[in-house]
Amino acid sequence: MNPWVILWLVLTIAFVILEISTVTLTSIWFAAGAFVAMIVALLDGSYIWQIVAFVVVTVGMLVAIRPWARKHLNSKTESTNADRAVGQVVRVTERISNLDQTGVAMVGGQEWTARTESDDIIIEAGELVQVIRITGVKL
Repeated sequence: MNPWVILWLVLTIAFVILEISTVTLTSIWFAAGAFVAMIVALLDGSYIWQIVAFVVVTVGMLVAIRPWARKHLNSKTESTNADRAVGQVVRVTERISNLDQTGVAMVGGQEWTARTESDDIIIEAGELVQVIRITGVKL
């Protein structure tokens, strides 16, 4: 048997095993490229054409499919419904001062650390403010 066929077969199997063990879509593209290169080798294509097939298929799969796969198969963000607080008007329960690193506001019955957009703004307890964004665990 052609030694190139064996090489591409071994690489295909290795990339598939690596993909199965990681489940992060890191090596499936290389497995597809190696498989196509193995087919070129079976058809008695030169090693140059095998390498070209491997590179073209691998890069093509990465460019064409990976963005879609990452978007639809690997989304690790979980909605916590905290984004509902953005835009709400809330009451400050502890004076907000970025310089003093103080500030608390109530959102839906829960206390949140609160900060202002600018260091020179101070908001006293009892005032109403609008939540512009949430960064980490801070309003």
